[in-house]
Amino acid sequence: MKAAPDASPDALLLTKADYVALSGFRHGVRRYLAFAEAGAKSAGLTGQQHQALLAIKAHEKDRMTVGELADQLMIKNHSAGELVNRLMKARLVKRSQGTIDRRRVLVSLTRTGEGVLAALSQNNFRELQDIAPTFSELVTQLQRLAALQAAARAGSD
Repeated sequence: MKAAPDASPDALLLTKADYVALSGFRHGVRRYLAFAEAGAKSAGLTGQQHQALLAIKAHEKDRMTVGELADQLMIKNHSAGELVNRLMKARLVKRSQGTIDRRRVLVSLTRTGEGVLAALSQNNFRELQDIAPTFSELVTQLQRLAALQAAARAGSD
């Protein structure tokens, strides 16, 4: 583990409220991720498999190459290929050739994959709505900190 960098001389001191907001945000993110992982597990998926389905659906034309999926999930290409193989075995995705470049292999969701993703996404969206006030509060805190930092820099010029 890397030690935290020393604060720069012009760094702002955080208030107790700032730490409370950051802690609340971090808790909200972890709460959401735990909720999403549990939902994926209840559907027979890993969190990464769920994330892959979501990335494919969110991509242009609802399909992407294995390399694009690897980039999106921040994993190696061969890992993404194995992930796609497992999703294909579960009948959640299919492969097809590109229409312009026939060497390209595109991955898209099957009807089953669409249904599983829709159910998970509806539940996750409801959870995000419950957590939204925490994120909104953090944005307000960050804007306040940015304004204070800008004012401090303007005063030192």
